[in-house]
Amino acid sequence: MNDRTRPPGREPRPARPGVPSRPPARVFWIRRLVVLGLPLALVVVLVVWLTGRGGDADPAADAGTTTPAPAPSADPGTDSGTGADEPGVAECVPAQLVLAITPGAEAFPAGVDPTFEVAVTNSGAEPCLVDVGDAHREIVVTSGEDRVWSSGDCTPEDAPARTLLLAGGQSDVTQLGWPRERSADGCAGGLPAPGAGTYSATVSVAGATSPAAVFGLG
Repeated sequence: MNDRTRPPGREPRPARPGVPSRPPARVFWIRRLVVLGLPLALVVVLVVWLTGRGGDADPAADAGTTTPAPAPSADPGTDSGTGADEPGVAECVPAQLVLAITPGAEAFPAGVDPTFEVAVTNSGAEPCLVDVGDAHREIVVTSGEDRVWSSGDCTPEDAPARTLLLAGGQSDVTQLGWPRERSADGCAGGLPAPGAGTYSATVSVAGATSPAAVFGLG
């Protein structure tokens, strides 16, 4: 056998000129893992960053963005305590108070107690305070020259106050009744009951008096 004789076995095929050799499978999978893993790693980093930022937020700062609910204020047409609780607000004077009393019906049948709607209005431009409690408000029922009944005859002096803060032009309206009986100063008893006929009623508060309202009793 001469020197040109090939030894037994297959020799590696020589690479073709100009054609790159194929990389090993290990290199191929490393490249794929890099391509697929890099975006996934970025997503994980972003989620962790956002989660950490939300957990580190200052609760006080978040609370500062909430608009607080306004504190409740007293309705000028409801009870608001005494004048000492409303500094700078004057007492209502008779000239600015407009009073009205309206019977619940033109006539009340026998056995039915008359009812009235009483309105107290501040006709001025500025708010004022007025006590319309039983000790400071009086309803008087008359028949001609006969003083039949007054709500003040039997009202105790220590009756609770009902002080109103009335804005300019504001009214307070209440429903009151007459027990269809006669009264006298000092709450005397044993007086004759009023009979059928025509009567009139007025209401007085803080030195002001309403026009008389006429009604009948059956």
